[in-house]
Amino acid sequence: MNIYADNAATTKMSCSAIQAMTKCMENYYGNPSSLYGVGQDAKVALENAREQIAQVLNCNPKEIYFTSGGSEADNQAIRTAAYLGARKGKKHIISTAFEHHAVLHTLMKLEKEGFEITLLDVHHDGIVTAEQVSSAIREDTALVTIMYANNEIGTIQPIAEIGKLCRKCGVLFHTDAVQAIGHIPVDVTKDHIDMLSLSAHKFHGPKGVGLLYARKGIMLTNLIEGGAQERGKRAGTENVPGIVGMAVALKEAASNLDNYRRRLIPLRDRLIQGLRQIEYSELNGDPVHRLPGTVNFCFEGIEGESLLLLLDDMGIQASSGSACTSGSLDPSHVLLAIGRPHEVAHGSLRLSLDGEITEEEIDYLIQSVKSVVERLRNMSPFWRDLVTGKRSHVFRQFQ
Repeated sequence: MNIYADNAATTKMSCSAIQAMTKCMENYYGNPSSLYGVGQDAKVALENAREQIAQVLNCNPKEIYFTSGGSEADNQAIRTAAYLGARKGKKHIISTAFEHHAVLHTLMKLEKEGFEITLLDVHHDGIVTAEQVSSAIREDTALVTIMYANNEIGTIQPIAEIGKLCRKCGVLFHTDAVQAIGHIPVDVTKDHIDMLSLSAHKFHGPKGVGLLYARKGIMLTNLIEGGAQERGKRAGTENVPGIVGMAVALKEAASNLDNYRRRLIPLRDRLIQGLRQIEYSELNGDPVHRLPGTVNFCFEGIEGESLLLLLDDMGIQASSGSACTSGSLDPSHVLLAIGRPHEVAHGSLRLSLDGEITEEEIDYLIQSVKSVVERLRNMSPFWRDLVTGKRSHVFRQFQ
C-alpha cells in the first residue's frame, strides 16, 4: 500500500487545475501586458482568475496581488506594514513564537533595522488568544501578524477575534493563511483581515504561485522593482498558467469544502485515537481546533528521521515537521514553542491527509506507525534507559 501523508508540505495537482493550465499554455501564451490580441487573451484569463479568487476570499479583485508563493507574500505584507508604521513613529510588531520561518526570518531582519518584535508565547494546546494580543498591543504597534493555522501541528487560531481587536485598535493585521486556505472557511471581510498570504500548491494547485491580499488603501512596499505589473506593486511578467491553475484549484476546494471536512475529520480523529494507543506518545496541539487533515504526534525514545525512513520503506510518505526544515537535525521550533522538551521534540511525526484517504488506509497508517515505533524503541539505548528507570518519562504511559 502506498499512502502520501505529507499534504501540508505540498499537494498533488488536481486534474481540473492541470487541464486549465494546459489550455492556458496552448491558447493564452501571450504577454498580458501586450496590446495585440493574443496578449489581451492572456490578460482576460489573468483577470478572470483574479475575480474567481476574490469571490472565494470575499474581497475586491483589485485587492489581489499575485506572487511566487506564500513566502514572498509574507515578506511583502510584513515589510509593508513595518515601513508604513515607521513613517508614523510606530516600530513595534507582534507575532508568535511558532510562525513559519518566512515570517520569523523577516521579523529578525526588521529587528536589525531597529524594529521591536514581540513574539507571543504559545499555549501547550498550540493556540494564541486574542487576550494575549490585546495585552501586547501598544501605542507604537504597527502590525500584528499571526498565522491562520499552524503548518506543523495544524492548530487553528482565533483569527476573527484577533482581527476585530486589531481593527478596533487601528493596528494592521496580517495572517499567513497558507495552511488554512482550501481546508477551512476563510473570509477576509468577516475575519477583519487587512493582509493575507496564500500559496497554490497547498490546495492542489501548482507550485511557484501564490498571492497577497491587501485591503484597499494599503500602499504596498515593493520587493521586486521593474515593470508595472500588478498595479506597479510586483514587477515581472505574470505567470498566467500558474495563476489560472491556482484559481481553478481554489474554486474547486472552496466548492467542496463542506463535504471535504465532513468526510475527513472523522478519519483524522480515527487516526488520532489509534496513535494514542502507543504508550508514551502524545498528540501535539488541541484535538478539536485543528485542520481537518493534520495530525502531529511525539513519541518518546525515538528519532523522527529514522521513523520517516522506515515508514517510507512501508509506502508511507510523512514528515517530522515543516517541509522547509525537514533537512535540519534541530528540533522543531513549533514543538519547542508549545513546551515539548528537546528529547521529545526530536521524535515527532506529522501526518497530513488528503480528502480521498480511506478507512483502510487510516488503519494501515496506525499499524505501520505502531510497528516502526516499537522497532526503533527496541534498538534505542535512550528507550532502554527510560524502561529501566535510569531516565524519567516525559509523557504518561497512555493519554
